[in-house]
This record gives sequence, C-alpha cells and structure tokens, in this order.
Amino acid sequence: MNIFLWLLAGGVLGWASFRFWGFNEERGPIVSTVIGAAGGLFGGHVIAPVFLSAAAIPASFNSPALFFAAALAATFLFVGNTVHKMWGV
Repeated sequence: MNIFLWLLAGGVLGWASFRFWGFNEERGPIVSTVIGAAGGLFGGHVIAPVFLSAAAIPASFNSPALFFAAALAATFLFVGNTVHKMWGV
C-alpha cells in the first residue's frame, strides 16, 4: 500500500509540475509523471528508512515516508528539468 502511495504522490507532483510550473514542457506530461513517480518511489523506499526509525507495524500508513517521497519527487523533477535545459538530455 505504501509503495502505491509513494508512486501516486510522485506522479501527481510530476503532473502538477508539468501543468502548473512548466517543468519538462518539451518532453511532455508523461515524462514528468514518470520522473516524479520514480522520485517518489526512491524517496519512500530508499531514503525514508535511512532517516526514520523502524515502524512497529511496517504495513501501516507512514506519513513521514510520504513526505520524503514527495520531497525526493520534487527534487528529481527539478534536477531533471535543469539537466534538460542545460544539456538537452
């Protein structure tokens, strides 16, 4: 359940960054959504456990991990947009 929420949070941030802030305009909304979802998954699955203590019930909803997922998704989107503008990759 948490993995789905991390992907959803990242995907929504990716879509919103394309629609409202103009990130990755040349590459389209699908690329922004995928970059956001990848950042959300990486933030929630890899980075959050490093900074958070082990949960008593690992299958329960964990809002701090969702925060890390959203923060990493936003970071991935910003870096992806910057790299694309600088080097065209």
